[in-house]
Amino acid sequence: MDNLVNKKIIAVIPARGGSKRIPKKNILEINGKPMLAWTIEAALKSKYINEVLVSTDDEEIAEVGRKYGAKVPFLRNENADDHSPISLATIKALNQWEETGMQSHEVVVQLMANCPLRDNNDIDEALEHFFNNDVEYQISCFKYGWMNPWWAHKLDPSGKATPVFDEKERMKRSQDQPDLYCPTGAIWIAKKEALINTKSFYGPNYSFFPLHWIKAIDIDEYEDLEMAKYFLKLSKS
Repeated sequence: MDNLVNKKIIAVIPARGGSKRIPKKNILEINGKPMLAWTIEAALKSKYINEVLVSTDDEEIAEVGRKYGAKVPFLRNENADDHSPISLATIKALNQWEETGMQSHEVVVQLMANCPLRDNNDIDEALEHFFNNDVEYQISCFKYGWMNPWWAHKLDPSGKATPVFDEKERMKRSQDQPDLYCPTGAIWIAKKEALINTKSFYGPNYSFFPLHWIKAIDIDEYEDLEMAKYFLKLSKS
């Protein structure tokens, strides 16, 4: 895809320092290197990404980013709390990048540091899908498998169960129920101006790009961390 090689594409890796469920999550060592490093290395190996920017409010994370080859020319000075939408953090990083005199880009690829199992091939395939389908917003996802969401229930404090879906869909044979997909933070892509205008990757007519569920693992809990360690070790064996 020669036309894609000529595009100006920046990868932004948001990595704030205040993670609560797993303290210092983004630089926690996972299979021999900080979690952040797995994402930086995948972005640097991409055939299409021109720049790799780590956006953080934490100097320790910034040092790790620089060590593994990412650009970290500034610390994020807004949208670094655990309530701000991640899209706003990415937009702030893009604004700070251009305010420092760096080159503007046409397309932004947001790569969450807590998704260490997607690699450069996944990123390149996602970008090819994005440009082939001429969309403005694309979000990575995975297909639900053995955890069939059509059977989902909510529980109240007493344990009383209430089905999420109506009986018509819920009671179908599993092979007759349509596939459902869950977003993952692994690879989000948008045209920069569209992202800035809507302030969200969930812009009008956003598209999904399916990944294998292993590549899509988001690490938020210690159980996720152990699962990611297992599959990373398996992939290198």
